[in-house]
Amino acid sequence: MHSLSNAMLCKSSPLKIGAVATLTGLPVKTIRYYDDIGLLTPTVARSNSKYRLFDPAVLDRLAFVKRAKSFGLSLTEIRDILAIRDRGELPCDEVKRYLQQHRQAITEQIQALEQLRAELDHLLLDWQPAPPMPLAAHTICPNLQPA
Repeated sequence: MHSLSNAMLCKSSPLKIGAVATLTGLPVKTIRYYDDIGLLTPTVARSNSKYRLFDPAVLDRLAFVKRAKSFGLSLTEIRDILAIRDRGELPCDEVKRYLQQHRQAITEQIQALEQLRAELDHLLLDWQPAPPMPLAAHTICPNLQPA
């Protein structure tokens, strides 16, 4: 996170990519990628020598991207949300919809993992350290490949 003095210093002049990286804690490569896929479009300009120059508003934008990613939103979803904001609208309904979808997906993953754990528990409970030779001769691991 950037300090208040750095934030105040940055409010008036464009930032170079190294400064944005330092202030956000993101690698330069990530910032370039986010720009290339359109996440930073309204906050980036090019200098005469083609260097990226960032409006200080990019700091808030990147903070949103980091937070949204931490909740499992994809970059495509984040781009959709930012496009709504760039039209001057609050994207809170869209954010909520995406978060609800991700919550449901996590619930389904948890259920699938619990089922897998139950199957593993059953498999391990019936594990034979020395399976019968006829069974062992026709499988790689008889405990995992019942006849």
